[in-house]
Order: sequence, then C-alpha cells, then structure tokens
Amino acid sequence: MDDTDGIAIVRLGPDDASDGLVLSTETHWNQNEADWRFFLTTGIVFGVRDAGGQLVATAALLPYSSGNAWISMVLVTENWRRRGLATKLVDTCLNVATRQGLTCWLDATPAGAGVYGPLGFTPTLQLRRLRLAHPEPAKAGADASPATGDLVQLLARDLGAMGFDRGPLLAEFAGRPGSRLLSNGDAVALVRDGRTARHIGPLFANRADRALALVEVIVRSETGPLLIDAVHVQEAFLTGLTASGWTIERPFQRMRFGRATAKPTEQPFAVAGPEFG
Repeated sequence: MDDTDGIAIVRLGPDDASDGLVLSTETHWNQNEADWRFFLTTGIVFGVRDAGGQLVATAALLPYSSGNAWISMVLVTENWRRRGLATKLVDTCLNVATRQGLTCWLDATPAGAGVYGPLGFTPTLQLRRLRLAHPEPAKAGADASPATGDLVQLLARDLGAMGFDRGPLLAEFAGRPGSRLLSNGDAVALVRDGRTARHIGPLFANRADRALALVEVIVRSETGPLLIDAVHVQEAFLTGLTASGWTIERPFQRMRFGRATAKPTEQPFAVAGPEFG
C-alpha cells in the first residue's frame, strides 16, 4: 500500500498564495506571490496538507486557448518527497485535462522528465535557464532606455510561436507594477519581477543579433540579477549570452501529453518561463 493512500487532494484558492510561495521559496524557485495568485485565480491548483494544515505539495493546471493547458508548480516539501505525491497530483491534473479535452504541456527539469516520461509525456524543444548576477550599468551619458514595446505585437508573435493564444497571461504580466514591455527594431520582450531576479521573456526577434541587441539594452537599463529561459536551438543567441557573462543554471525539457493542436510559425528566442510556457 502506498504511504500516501488516503491522503486528501484538495483544490486551492487565492487565499493559499502565501502558503504556495513558502513551497516554491523552499525549492529556490523564482515565483513571487503575484505568480501564485495568477495560478490560483485563473488556473486549477491542487494541493495536499499535512495533519497540522501545512501545505506540503502542489500541482497546477493552467488552461490556455484551443484546447491547451500548462502543468506546473509541481512542488513537494523536503520531508514529504519520494512518497509519490508529485505523481498523484500530476495524475489529478491530467484527469481534469482529459475530461476537458485538453492537450497538456510542461517544462521539466532533468529529474522531472524521468517522472513525466512514463506518464505518457513526449519531449519537444529544450530550454536553458541563464542568469546574469551583476548587470553592467550603462555608462554616463549613454541612453540605456529601450523603446516601449507594443502589446499587440507581442501577443501576435506569441500566438505564432505557441500555436495558441496566451493573451490574458501576457497582458496580466505587462500590467504588473515594475513590468516593462520593450522593443528594439523587430525585437520585442517582456521583463517582469520575480522573487529573486527579474525575468526576461518571452522574447521574439527576426535574427539572433537583434535578440542579443535587445537583451544588451535591457541589461544596461536594469540594476539587479536577471534570468532568461532561452530556446536551445537558438544556438547563436545562447552563445552570445554566455559570451556576455550570462551563466547557464539548468536545462528544461518541454514535454507534451496529447496530440499537437497547432504548428508554430516561428521560434522564440526566450520563453515566458517554465511554469507558464
């Protein structure tokens, strides 16, 4: 008998944002409370509490358009790991998705990919998370402010890259305090707050040098640590980032459960984050 048999899986609500943040902070993830509130108000989040009422595990299903959804925030506190909780919670998300006819996606760590593969997920593209701990400030007299980007343009390019609409997500990101929607010619990117670092993404451009130029302008207009989740096949972009002082922290494997619903028309240079796609 599994030692988690009989454990109650419950649906969480907006009031659970602070408890969720405790879990993701324990794992050193970059989500902040605004991220949790988005999941808890827009998505379907399941959790497990211990006998004392402490939240010990979560998993989220975030529906998008055209029959797609993202699974993320699969978290288990340290002393409850290796008991099958993560698998049970992901199965719960998949059961809901199956009833609603949704194709599920997720971005897995290498350890997670080993769990999701046997559940029926198949790999698609790969990502690399990079960090710039100490952005170089702009030189005195230099114009370090990129142009303000166009949300309509960002949404159109994101639709082409994903194959489905994520307008509510990106509009919510862009409207948060501290968020910046920036452009440089044909390149456009969103920069938003995280718990420990600002996050760049999604980022679209027609060429790698245009994408790198926009990142450079962003870096010179920021003062704290930065993260970016770059698409692995964009080799020139990755090479340019590492040559500029960015360090690769970890890989992610994008995986899909179910049939592909649309064929993307372009490849992003960086994504919105492994928890959002």
